Amino acid sequence: MERRSFTQLSLMASMGLLVPMHACKDNKNNTSEILAEELPFKTLSAELLTEWCDAMLATQINNPENPELHGALFCNACNRIHGRCMDAVYPFLYMADTTEEQKYLDAALKVMKWSENVSKEDGSWTVVPNPKSWPGITVFGAIALAEALHHHGHVLPPEIKQQWTERLKKAADFVHKNFNIDYSHTNYPISAVYGLHLWGTMFDNQEYLAHAEQLASEFQGRLTQPNHIIFGENKPATEPSEKGLLPVDLGYNVEETLNGIALYALAIKDEELLALVQKSMEGHLEFMLPDGAWDNSWGTRQNKWSYWGSRTTDGCQPAFAMMADRNPTFGTAAYRSTELLQQCTVDGLLSGGLHYKSHGVTPCLHHTFAHAKSLAFVLDNAKILPEVNTKTHLPRSKNYGIKHFSDLDVWLVATGPWRATVSSNDVVFKKPLSQAATGGSLAVLWHEKVGPLFTASMAEYLLVEPYNQQPQPDDEDIALTPRMEVKKGGSWFTNLYDRKADVLTSQASGKSVISVKTQLTDKDQKQLANAQFYLTYSFDDEVTKITAMTKNWDQSSGAASLVLPLISPNYEKVVQVSKQEIEVHKEAGKVVVSANAPIVIRKTKKSRVFNMVPGMQAIPLQIDFEEGINSIDCSIKVV
Repeated sequence: MERRSFTQLSLMASMGLLVPMHACKDNKNNTSEILAEELPFKTLSAELLTEWCDAMLATQINNPENPELHGALFCNACNRIHGRCMDAVYPFLYMADTTEEQKYLDAALKVMKWSENVSKEDGSWTVVPNPKSWPGITVFGAIALAEALHHHGHVLPPEIKQQWTERLKKAADFVHKNFNIDYSHTNYPISAVYGLHLWGTMFDNQEYLAHAEQLASEFQGRLTQPNHIIFGENKPATEPSEKGLLPVDLGYNVEETLNGIALYALAIKDEELLALVQKSMEGHLEFMLPDGAWDNSWGTRQNKWSYWGSRTTDGCQPAFAMMADRNPTFGTAAYRSTELLQQCTVDGLLSGGLHYKSHGVTPCLHHTFAHAKSLAFVLDNAKILPEVNTKTHLPRSKNYGIKHFSDLDVWLVATGPWRATVSSNDVVFKKPLSQAATGGSLAVLWHEKVGPLFTASMAEYLLVEPYNQQPQPDDEDIALTPRMEVKKGGSWFTNLYDRKADVLTSQASGKSVISVKTQLTDKDQKQLANAQFYLTYSFDDEVTKITAMTKNWDQSSGAASLVLPLISPNYEKVVQVSKQEIEVHKEAGKVVVSANAPIVIRKTKKSRVFNMVPGMQAIPLQIDFEEGINSIDCSIKVV
């Protein structure tokens, strides 16, 4: 048989449509909603999957004399082997089948052989080569192996196919025996809904199928009201915060949990469940930015926010692409997300944000082997995939003023060219450790010409999940969230820790205003005494204005500041026009920041500070409350 590359096959399948790839290498943003030339979705997915698989091949350890290493994929960013690298068996076997190239088959065989190092007698696989480490990830490895065998098992030697099938049965049994709706975070049991149905169908196992049905019946009980957002990304999964909010993480929901329930509903053709899933997907889709980013600035597991999603999840493509016939905007979301993944690919590997390359940060391998599975799934289901186009506008592309999500205590703004997020969500992940955007903070500011201008990070970057996070580069941790702060007696007081901020909104024609009353607190919730602080955000067609005010604060007790870390890669020109005005020259426009007080750029170890959440470089602008000034007025324009 004639050997053909998959890229050739995909181009033939798309009827000869050959258009240039528009990968924005070096991460120079193209933020227009509809691009002049776009690859068909399947072709875009195929080319990106090929690029990722070839880069993963280069990381595979070839050391037959050492079975503890041989066949594993080595992560140069984390200087370790991620136990879940065996998930790459699915994209590798997909490539082996569609290209007939031996290198991909060899890679699949070797990575599965290596997986014996994370394999336990009870049928589970562990997250690292340590038998005492977390085995819940078995559900994802077992789904990947099942998809690989179902679609491409015919390329394997018969004895290997039999071995893998027997190993899959053991993993499926582990999930069946151990998973219930309260098994860890919600992404696990809801992913198991699809897994159990898939394995039950493969093995004609009625117990698996019944277990899938039972877990699926509990999905509705894990949705917030009124917006049908999935909750449960914390422990305990159902414990409300002081405000009564439930733990929600957008990244895990859209890139993992929704896949599990949507693919199950499609497989069993349950119209009632499909309608509920569609409603939930529409609620989540409100948070996609026009460039395809998932705005997880406020999510419980924001420690893993990587602008396009979450560091160790699989990608939104399966659910959103497969459900595109029910709502065409879902297809647009799948496309925009894939396009952003391409934009963030550096030397063949998916990086965790827009500015890894410009800051010289090596991408974690986990991003790539996890997301490669979703692209392989989409392509394996190409014959039944609904039409995916980019002609439908995403919800945040429309000018609607202000939307309040009361079940999250998050406000979204869409006014003129601006898209913004303000958060007063008070849920803390693994209390008291991980604090995402709260305190009425401006968690996101995005402009249709130049893209992101502010993106929230953790208040303090902590390795909440040390196996799944990279340390900050440069031994430097500066939060990216715009904020008010006071440094006093070695303590840091900021609205970023205030879980009780009051937020009010007002709207007029072409203008949206959000006002915040906040107390500055430290990470232990100790308040800065005898002072009140206020923030106001105003948006119109021309300008975003940020006003910060203090009341009763004695400047002699410590300097109070408004800190605005402006997103900017280090290749952009910065001009200090005057003490009170700074320009940043971006490819698509000039950002002008002006204030009624001096604007200074904080000294950092490099020309830009970098934060792993969400993988961005920024210029840390600071405006101090000088003696006699209790109000700072700052304007941001794009010209």
